[in-house]
Parts: sequence; C-alpha cells; structure tokens
Amino acid sequence: MPGVASGLPPETLSLAYLVAAVLFVHGLRQLTHPRTARRGNLYSAAGMAVAVGATLLRFEILSPVVLFAGLLVGAAIGTWLAVTVDTTAMPQLVGLFNGFGGGASALVAGADLIDVLGAPGGTAAPVETTTAAAATGLVGGVTFWGSLVAAGKLQGFVEDPRHYPGENALKAAFLGAAILAGAALVTRSGVGVLPAATWAPSYWVLVAAASVLGVLLVVPIGGADMPVVIALLNALSGLAAAATGFALDNSVLIVAGALVGASGLILTVIMCESMNRTLRAVLFGAYGAEGGSDDDADVYAGNVMSTSPEEVAMLLDVARRVVVVPGYGMAVGQAQHAVAELAALLEANGVEVVFGIHPVAGRLPGHMNVLLAEANVPYEQMVELDAVNPTFSQTDVVIVTGANDVVNPTALSDEPSPIAGMPVLRVWDAQTVVVNKRSLSPGYAGIPNPLFTYDNTYMLFGDAREAMQALVAEYKETHR
Repeated sequence: MPGVASGLPPETLSLAYLVAAVLFVHGLRQLTHPRTARRGNLYSAAGMAVAVGATLLRFEILSPVVLFAGLLVGAAIGTWLAVTVDTTAMPQLVGLFNGFGGGASALVAGADLIDVLGAPGGTAAPVETTTAAAATGLVGGVTFWGSLVAAGKLQGFVEDPRHYPGENALKAAFLGAAILAGAALVTRSGVGVLPAATWAPSYWVLVAAASVLGVLLVVPIGGADMPVVIALLNALSGLAAAATGFALDNSVLIVAGALVGASGLILTVIMCESMNRTLRAVLFGAYGAEGGSDDDADVYAGNVMSTSPEEVAMLLDVARRVVVVPGYGMAVGQAQHAVAELAALLEANGVEVVFGIHPVAGRLPGHMNVLLAEANVPYEQMVELDAVNPTFSQTDVVIVTGANDVVNPTALSDEPSPIAGMPVLRVWDAQTVVVNKRSLSPGYAGIPNPLFTYDNTYMLFGDAREAMQALVAEYKETHR
C-alpha cells in the first residue's frame, strides 16, 4: 500500500477494518427498505469514515496537505450535489457516481503499479498483484466511460439509441485488445528484469481499450434498458473497487467492493427478469426503435377517446378505489407533488388510493419510489406489480401518468414484439383507465400500445404536471 507505516499497529488497523466491514454490511441491510434506507446510508458512511481514518493513522501520507485539500473539495462537491440535484435527475447522478468509482479504481491501481514497479531498473511483482491491477484497469475503464455515456443519455445529451455497422465485432475487438494488453502487463512485470518503461504502456493501453469498449457498449442501448444498465454499472464499480483491494492488499476495500458488486449483480438480474430479457440481449441486442412506425397512426385512427380534467374529476367523484401508475413521464414533468396532492384529496373523501409500481418504471431501479417518497407518499401505498395486478379487477379508476411500455398488453400476446413476455401492469382489467401522455408516441420499445384503443380507456393529453394540477383543481372545485 502507498505510504510509509507509522504509529497505528497493524492489529489495530485490522480491527478498524473489521468494524468498517460490519458497518457496511449492516448499512446495506438497512438499505433494503425505504423506511430504514436513510439510517443505512449513515451506517455505511460511518464505516467508510472508520476505514479512511484508520488508513491515514496507519500510513504516513507523503502529501497530507494535498490529501486534505482533496477531501475538502470532494466533501464540498458532494454536499452541493445533495442539496441542488433534483430527484428527477437522480439516475444521471447515480450513473456519474458509478463512473467516478470505476475511474478512481483504475487510477489507484495504476498508481500502485508505479509504486511497486517504478523503481529504477525495474522490479519483480507478484503475479496476483499485476493480475488484479489489470482487472481493475479493464473494469474501471469500462465503468467510467460507460457511465458517462449512460448519464449523457439520461440527460438527453447523447442520441438514444445509436447503432453502427459491425458494432458487436468492434466491441469484441476492443475487448480482445484490452485482454492482450493485460496479459502483456502480467507477463512483463513478473519477470523482474525489464525496465518499467516496457510494462507501464501496457496498463494504459489496457485502460484506453477498456474506455473505448465502455462507450461502445452503452451507445447502442435504449432508454428502456437504462435500469438494467445503471444496475450493471453499479456492480462493475464495486468489482473494480474489489480488484483494487486485491492489488493493494486492502481487506476493507475488498469487502466494500464485493458488497457493491454482489448487490449490483443481484439487482441487474432482478431488472432483467422484470423485463423478461437476458443481460446479453441488453448489451448486444437492439431493444427499442428510435421512433414509432408509420403504421402507428393507422392503429390509433378513430379508436382513441380523449378526455379532459373535468371529466376525469367526475369519474373520481364516484370512485371508491383508485390506482395510480407512475412512469418516466411523471419524472420528466416533475408531477409527483401534484399526483400526491390528488391522492391525499381522494383519501380525504374516503377513496382507497394505491400506487402500482413496476420494477423498471423510470430510468433507475426504485426511481418511482424515490420520487413518490419525495412527495411524502406513504410507503404503504406503493404496491409492487405482483401484489397490485390481482386488484385491478376491483378498481374503479386507474390513472396512468407518463407510463407506456409497462402497461402495454402486447407483452402478453403471442405476437412477436420487443416486450414479448415482459411482466406488465394489467390496468385494463379496471373499470376505467385514464392515460396521461403528451401524445400517442410510443415508449422506448418503439411499438404502439393497444391499451389506448380499449373501450374503457380515455387519453388525457398534456404535460404530466400541468394535467395533474388541472385535475387537482377540478376535483377541489367539485368538493367545495
């Protein structure tokens, strides 16, 4: 590990790392429920503070002023982001966090190689150290640049999606180049007779190839797959940190990285199952068209019934049970507060209100839960897909705000479709469905939604926030 050993005994350092690891595990456990998630964050932050503090006490830092200046700058940036970033932009922020984690791991592994192998004339290094560093460079480079592209897509800076000829062959070529550079690094650095100039380029060639691979992997992926991509990049950032821990022989970094990597991989599997897609199809498929087909207008022509806030307010006036299905359109329109106000008004008049949450609604696992929690919607009202689907037949009104593919009945048909077999919310089983969308444009799957033509479906066209605010005003007017 870089630095010179100083006052803190190694036994005390190991104990501190054990305490930090316990805090990480307990914090992760607390993060499994929204009600305890904030406490889980505090436990995890405390564990990181213990780990960093013990490391600083154990090793004599060569440039303490630079170190603490970096800590202050990082803390200031983190505080500023926590205060200023809207929850609607949380997917982009998580993507950036994933990227910074992977990039930092790659840089730290490179610095460790310089420290270990940078002596004049070259030195030998354990094969496991250089292998771990090579793995870190590969995973860290992919994570950093892939996360930047993902954040750019979510923010609208990058065209979504973008395909190019021979894309999978090109990905394989850069992956092969990265593996070859890693193999060269391991074999050259282990013999101990070559100067550092012969092995150092191998690592940075590895990182460069991995960086291009990260861009190529994410550029063709559409927005519908973003929950899977964000979860996968989160897992990769953890794996990069764990590999760095092996390179540095740092147990707490191994534990923390393994926890993040394992939880991210589990979440990735859950997201794939929720979309009935394989990870291979997400990374190398072509899910989602860039726009609707020319036949969409023919599908909807003469079959769509539009409505108004006044008419919807009258429907709600006689309803006894209402289910709200939020989607990405609610996030974009920042309509969560208006939706929460409508739910509170309905409950005050004796109406049962729940929110039907699809696992991949939005652009981040748990995206809708976070937005609704920000608007003070009780956790008990957020009902998952499997629990809410059987209740639609006893529901008077369903309000779909900004969702599309997750309420598309095409997923349950035998016709070939990008969403075939994907679990969806069966909102059409309700007595009346009100769909709030700006237009009849398709979702990220690029296919029309037959739900819009059903006899019990009414389209409330308009921006999500404006439509929900108008509906709130009309409902208040009818209950003066």
